[in-house]
Amino acid sequence: MDDGDTFLAIGELARRTGFTVKAIRFYSDRGIVPPAGRSPAGYRLYSPDAISRLGLVRTLRDLGLDLATIRKVMDRERSLPEVAAAHADALAVQIRVLGMRRAVLMTVAERGSTPEETALMHTLAQLSEDGRRRLIGDFLGAVFEDLGHCPGLAGAMRSMTPELPGDPGPEQIRAWVELAELSQDPQFRTAVRRSVEDLAAQYAQTGARPPQRDLGATVRDLVGPALDDGVGPESPEADPVVAALTAHGANVLNRADDVELRRHLLARLETLHNGRRDRYFELLAVINGWPAPERLGPVLAWSVQALRVRLPDSG
Repeated sequence: MDDGDTFLAIGELARRTGFTVKAIRFYSDRGIVPPAGRSPAGYRLYSPDAISRLGLVRTLRDLGLDLATIRKVMDRERSLPEVAAAHADALAVQIRVLGMRRAVLMTVAERGSTPEETALMHTLAQLSEDGRRRLIGDFLGAVFEDLGHCPGLAGAMRSMTPELPGDPGPEQIRAWVELAELSQDPQFRTAVRRSVEDLAAQYAQTGARPPQRDLGATVRDLVGPALDDGVGPESPEADPVVAALTAHGANVLNRADDVELRRHLLARLETLHNGRRDRYFELLAVINGWPAPERLGPVLAWSVQALRVRLPDSG
């Protein structure tokens, strides 16, 4: 029966290939492994090349190809490399979708999310690239609208824009889901809006020129050493640090260092000292592949307390 001219009965073909007789009939009926003829009794007979055809069928099915595509490959209507390339592209999409789903499930598991939060995260994870852009565009539009067209504000908007790459890693996917959820929170939007309004006011004060020095960097440089030395924000030793901080604010805003300036500076520092805002920029760095942002929480907390206790109604 090894002779090339000898036909194989369906039972023998099943024995040689490991397929069941039922499976061979299934593929035969669909023209994928057609019989070469029939016996005098009417039973199907197959040529020896049916063994290799069934082997290819098994491989292509294991790779996830549908029957219609497999038949086209068998009939040489489509080349195997062409089919492989198309299927690889389809798998890439499936992998991305699975990655998004995994991100949602891991976030739910870690945070103990409610059913409503889980549904929102799932919706956000399923967004297309255009959908993601519209969602972030809506968020940034709400934050920056009606604040003019100062180049500095345009740069600030770019610095807050996430760009999920075409082949994101698991951490980037999880960061995107969390950032998207955060961007939809009205209270978070309000807090970021206040920060941007403050930035716009600075540009207005300086004639659309960027401020001489970033407030966060100033706080870090002035307060950091005091914090490292164990200086308490309410202690007399903190007075020179507070004076330097308010002098910076007075210089940037071109106004006197008085109670109103200190109230204004306190409000700015309270806006900056926002854990959810910090989280947004941490997630943004992960998504965009940027270095992790500097954590200013401790120096900002010190500055807020130091200014607050020195205001007349700090109480």
